[in-house]
Amino acid sequence: MGERALPDVIYEDVRARIVSGAMEPGQPVRQDTLAAELGVSKIPLREALARLERDGLVVSHRNRGFEVRGLSAEEAEEVFDLRLKIEPAAAALASRRASPEDRASAGRALDALDEALQAGGPDVSDRNRDFHLALVRPSGRELTTQLVERLHTLAERYVQAHLEPQGRTARARAEHHDLFDAWSAGRPHSVETLVRSHISGALEDLRRQLR
Repeated sequence: MGERALPDVIYEDVRARIVSGAMEPGQPVRQDTLAAELGVSKIPLREALARLERDGLVVSHRNRGFEVRGLSAEEAEEVFDLRLKIEPAAAALASRRASPEDRASAGRALDALDEALQAGGPDVSDRNRDFHLALVRPSGRELTTQLVERLHTLAERYVQAHLEPQGRTARARAEHHDLFDAWSAGRPHSVETLVRSHISGALEDLRRQLR
């Protein structure tokens, strides 16, 4: 492993801890302890933490270092509202433009998401993001795809929290399959309706959980 890749490895490790809840909202990031656990120096750790701060997963305080950013109903409302404004139309456009290769790629992303949902753990949010991006990327709109990816990065802890109560995993899986079927068949109006319903349903669940 090259030294240049080390901050990326640290980033993924710490991000997985945060998304899984192993590092809890509001918990201070004790850099000496974390660096010792990971077997790294504090320099690449700080680089990884700066990236996590840009992703909205940690916050820094002068003279107090970093802490895991808290979850809030207000942030969930904003992030999911932005997704509702961008993602349904983007996925609908992509369903019209998708090539056979795009459809095959989205199918693989769905299979990987199914496996992650069955296994549980922090991979669920990553595979969920991969699947939703696979439905948007064929739109050919690079800025839109980047915005959707950014919103999914901000949403991933909320996605994990949303799926924790019993029964929601099965519902999410059914919604993903219905969405993929419409998307791969090139039915943009159905895609837009299904994406909107999927995001709205998650937001409604989160409103009840976080308030």
